[in-house]
Amino acid sequence: MVVDSFDYIACYKGLHPNLDTAIEWLNSHTLDALENGKTIIDGDKVFVNVMDADLRDAEGAAFEYHRRYADLQIDLTGGEYLGWASEGKDEGAFDETADCGFKSAPDHCGITLGDGRFAIFFPGELHKPSCKTPDCTHVRKAVVKILMK
Repeated sequence: MVVDSFDYIACYKGLHPNLDTAIEWLNSHTLDALENGKTIIDGDKVFVNVMDADLRDAEGAAFEYHRRYADLQIDLTGGEYLGWASEGKDEGAFDETADCGFKSAPDHCGITLGDGRFAIFFPGELHKPSCKTPDCTHVRKAVVKILMK
């Protein structure tokens, strides 16, 4: 997991070629100008989903994880709580088509996005996005999906 200010996103170039593509694209485009939905950046290797999301209570919410894609999460308006855990108990079968599975676990740490921050969750990392903060129950967000395999 990486959490940082968007001002420093270029510092993470070199970790993976597809992450480099995402960073270069983000530095040359305005996410606020995108319509909700999927925007292709580099075929199935890098794309961004922009959405409006009503936030949920963190307590009792499952963690998600992916096997092939990293999630680079950016809140465009508002700010959400994101939980992270190092391990958890399977909650149903992994969906290979959606590249998504769920696990239950206690939060090992948590962060709040918004205000120019981003988070990257790599394949296998348990993360619990879209949770309420004391000041926010709705966000507009972008999730850049980055193929890591």
